[in-house]
Amino acid sequence: MAANILSIPYPEELLLSLKETPSEFEAEARLLLAIKLYELGRASTGMAARIADMSRVEFMFALHRFGLSPIGLEPGELALDVANA
Repeated sequence: MAANILSIPYPEELLLSLKETPSEFEAEARLLLAIKLYELGRASTGMAARIADMSRVEFMFALHRFGLSPIGLEPGELALDVANA
């Protein structure tokens, strides 16, 4: 499948302030874009994982870092559903 490429220029000073290499920053930027698209309901976990260049399982585990659930429920909602089951 063909892939489109998004190019975003960023200053070298950003890397210095974040203390990251270009590859570290770019991987994090891809993940952040994927996370946001998933959070907004505009991408599935599978599609977001492809954007982030990681496996779907890795992406689903990464969601926890940002307080998101891979099943679309907040932890409290899930506990309530289980209690009411």
